[in-house]
Amino acid sequence: MKTVDARGLGCPKPVVMAEETLDTIEEGTVEVLVDNEASVSNLGRFAKKNGMHAETEKKDGYWSVRITKGNVCDVTSEESVSKEESAGEKVGKAILMIIGTDTLGKDEDIGKILMKGFLETMKVTRDLPDMIFFLNAGVKLTTINEETIPLIRDIESMGVEIFSCGTCLKHYDLESELKAGYRGTTNHIVEGIKDFGKVVWI
Repeated sequence: MKTVDARGLGCPKPVVMAEETLDTIEEGTVEVLVDNEASVSNLGRFAKKNGMHAETEKKDGYWSVRITKGNVCDVTSEESVSKEESAGEKVGKAILMIIGTDTLGKDEDIGKILMKGFLETMKVTRDLPDMIFFLNAGVKLTTINEETIPLIRDIESMGVEIFSCGTCLKHYDLESELKAGYRGTTNHIVEGIKDFGKVVWI
């Protein structure tokens, strides 16, 4: 069993390290050591999204998360099946995410770092919406922000529809700079609010 010591590291680094280590084996277990509950939760979601099994054990001041790849025994208890069905229903709901800014929060410098971290976490945990619509300053993330463009392209490759507001691209003189996804219209928002099970605004 391989062990990844991610103690002292914040999200999404523990998930990234776990994924890289799991990619080196065909089947087996990787133990990830973390010291914050957010990473424990993210590792569990990552394992479930990728058809793996995760077991968590609380140690003295940290957690051990064991992720098993391949040859995972089926869980047959009624309670577990019920939880899986419930989770499946939640995952199955269509989600439209609207990102109307290129930062998270009001501080521009830290906000850009947080936005990159948000997109990176979304990518590695594969906790994805069905569509992302960028508008207002959010279109800078798909055009001139060289740190977020690769992340958005990766998210798009996972099956997420990516659109950037055409009016906003024109306003910022970025119509020829679109590097991820497609040009969209406000009709995507209007139809999305009507058709999608959930709409999330960022």
